[in-house]
Amino acid sequence: MQPHENGIDVPRLVTRLVMSSELEWIEFKHNNHEPQEIGQYISAIANAAALHDQQVGFVVWGIADGTHEIVGTTFCPRTEKKGGELLESWLSRLLSPKVDFRFHEGVIGGRRVVVLEIPCAAPAPVRFDGEEYIRIGSSKKKLRDHWEKERKLWSRFSRVPFENGTARHDVSPDEVLELLAYAKLFELLKQPVPSTSDAIIARLEAEGFVRQNANGGYDITNLGAISFGQRLSKLGLERKAVRLVVYAGEERFDDSREYPGGRGYASSFEALVEFVDALLPTNEVIEKALRAGVPMYPMLAVRELIANALIHQDFSMTGTGPMIEVFSSRIEITNPGLPLIDPQRFLDATPRSRNEKLAMLMRRIGICEERGTGVDKVVRLAEMYQLPAPNFRVGPEHTVAVLYAPRPLAQMDRADRIRACYQHAVLQWMAHRQLTNASLRERLGISDANSAIASRLIADTLGEGLIKPEDPENRSRKHARYIPFFA
Repeated sequence: MQPHENGIDVPRLVTRLVMSSELEWIEFKHNNHEPQEIGQYISAIANAAALHDQQVGFVVWGIADGTHEIVGTTFCPRTEKKGGELLESWLSRLLSPKVDFRFHEGVIGGRRVVVLEIPCAAPAPVRFDGEEYIRIGSSKKKLRDHWEKERKLWSRFSRVPFENGTARHDVSPDEVLELLAYAKLFELLKQPVPSTSDAIIARLEAEGFVRQNANGGYDITNLGAISFGQRLSKLGLERKAVRLVVYAGEERFDDSREYPGGRGYASSFEALVEFVDALLPTNEVIEKALRAGVPMYPMLAVRELIANALIHQDFSMTGTGPMIEVFSSRIEITNPGLPLIDPQRFLDATPRSRNEKLAMLMRRIGICEERGTGVDKVVRLAEMYQLPAPNFRVGPEHTVAVLYAPRPLAQMDRADRIRACYQHAVLQWMAHRQLTNASLRERLGISDANSAIASRLIADTLGEGLIKPEDPENRSRKHARYIPFFA
């Protein structure tokens, strides 16, 4: 990590800090700059700041312990090394999750001081070299030895939405305008860009993308960064960038090309969808002796699945982000985190989002709807194009949506067929209709002469408990109607 200079007024900041008591998120030192101890203090103060609802904590060198007299220091973080590695790089490597700490240097009354600025921990306690620390009064302790502090800290994380967190602390107005794609925001809102930078900053602040801090600078929120960041890598969110991988065949060990994303979701969404569209294979059909490329997948369905993955991911999971994988006959779109509702109820359940501010923003700029109709559209489009039923899988830590290329019924396995039957029953029920042998034949392209195939499929889906007869007293299979198990 390179040192940052953001125009911070070090003398003013230090003067303000020394006038306060030595709080649990502020530590004063004279010359003690042992690297291992600095790393432990970053963990302890980041966690203490989060526990006390502080956006940032500090370690200040050049201050006498006890009296808080400014005595100066010889500590020079820019040149300090640990085992031949620059101190800041060494500290960054051993901290998890990543901490955007910053060293600032200044002179007060001819005496040199150094300030280490430490953002509060989020979305999990900060560890240094595999251990979590906390401040208890003026002492640094292992967090695991103080279970009540650990419990309270995790409780804080559960109450603070990701969007409210800080992606970049204390930047100047010019840096705000450099780091955020503000012009794209006004374009998406169909509004003119204000004529002054002060007016632009004021609008970004009103949107919750930035907030002014106690130092007189601005903090860029996670909402602003993840939505309109010019480069997520400059905002500490590079692992949340969308990854796009295209494989030559059906397996992940086949040759592949990767197209890593790097910009905010809102500002780059349309470009991402267009890029995915250009990479998707097409079917060739003959029309009046001319070959015409027909999209293999309805792009509206692809768009909805990508939007869902971005909006409904669990941002508290570190080291992972949304991924789009294109295989020769399917698309898999993965987002970190488990769904808030049962996947079997994706089509009909009342929508819930763990990222409400992001969802609201994406709705306002026309990327998604908050009415929960995204999955409904995907499944209806699959039926309209007579594609295999989309599959929604839940793993230990991720949710995966799979959209399949056209495939005849004979090549679908039992699970594919049952899933199609169940999803068709849900769509029929939502439209105040019922699943019948005839409606299922139409959905799957089964001829009237092969109605027995549809009957066996209905029986299999009944056996899995996914549908039930609308009228349990009706003994006529010919006129039987079926509804979802939850109806």
